[in-house]
Amino acid sequence: MVLLGPRQIGKSTLAIRLAARWPSGGEYLDVEAPPDARRLADPYFYLRALPPRLGVIDEAQRMPELFPVLRAVIDENRRRGFEAGQFLVLGSAWLDLVMASTESLAGRVSLVELTGINVDEAASVGISEQALWVRGGFPSALLAPSDRVSFHWRTDLIRSYLERDVPLFGRRVPAETLRRLWVMLAHNSGGLLNASKLAQNLSISGPTVSSYLDLLVDLRLTRRLEPWFANVGKRVIKSPKMYVRDSGLLHALLELRTLGDVLGHPSVGASYESFVVECLITAASAYQAYFYRTARGAEDEVDLVLVRGGQPQVAIEVKLSSAPTVGAGFYRCCDDLGVKCRYLVHPDDGAVPYVQHGVTVIGLSQMVARLRGGVDAVEGAAQNGTRNGADNGTARG
Repeated sequence: MVLLGPRQIGKSTLAIRLAARWPSGGEYLDVEAPPDARRLADPYFYLRALPPRLGVIDEAQRMPELFPVLRAVIDENRRRGFEAGQFLVLGSAWLDLVMASTESLAGRVSLVELTGINVDEAASVGISEQALWVRGGFPSALLAPSDRVSFHWRTDLIRSYLERDVPLFGRRVPAETLRRLWVMLAHNSGGLLNASKLAQNLSISGPTVSSYLDLLVDLRLTRRLEPWFANVGKRVIKSPKMYVRDSGLLHALLELRTLGDVLGHPSVGASYESFVVECLITAASAYQAYFYRTARGAEDEVDLVLVRGGQPQVAIEVKLSSAPTVGAGFYRCCDDLGVKCRYLVHPDDGAVPYVQHGVTVIGLSQMVARLRGGVDAVEGAAQNGTRNGADNGTARG
């Protein structure tokens, strides 16, 4: 299994604990640690001696020559009767590691992404949605003793990525240019990508901007959300949206330290949308995620379209409001897409979800719980609520 995710998200901590509890024992190897690098100087000799213990290999993208050796060792172990549970490979560079693993280990590997802490996971240990929104899902930032400590940890992580991690992945990217691009994306998180405008503001070429954006997406620091533009008989937007994936890093890039700073900033709505979209996509494993917007602009838009079997099934609107409503454009878009399951997600306030004019109004943590429950929990509950709402006007409870 290959476990992917940004640095400091908790991959190594999870893997070390798993190896410690593995029934036959485990061996943790960090490619960046000199003693472990020496052990892997002859990887075939060392790795074939590991089973039946679990072999954990951290930061494997630093040693791409390891994957052909893993293929040979895995096949040899299979012939010896040792099937699953041979190796757990960790990495921070998504594209590099995926390409290396899938080329060499086709049919032998499963890819899993470890994302930041979600709202339901935070709530299970008494952390509020607001705290998670402000600090983000990196464990060290979320569990810091104060907002000040959390903010400094996040700014240090940003600096580490710019000055250390990006050069380690082999890209010659000026740190200051990448920082300015990252800040621009933070100011426009959830907005349509305009690469030519970014290139003009940074005084670099369009292809260079595209390569920098690819790098940030590859490192799981930004998300490129593609539009759904199947033939619906209307002119639709075909540019992707760009999000800063972790709300804590977004706020650090905008120099927002506290909840008051966030609420008083012009980008508060975009920040909350970015936070909610990331929480929902992470939980929506049964769906593919898109957005939808017609040429009329933001007036006719669906923040999140969940697609299953090549067809849009769920439309989600996000509102930072204690009394949220959707506009006529949302209904027009849902009709264009043929979507019956319609949700309006708002900050958690303890209220029971209710149906209003065919739209289920629901708190963020409750929506995440439905998405984790699978297709029936999402589509069945919405359809039942819609029918009840049609019978009773507005259904609550």
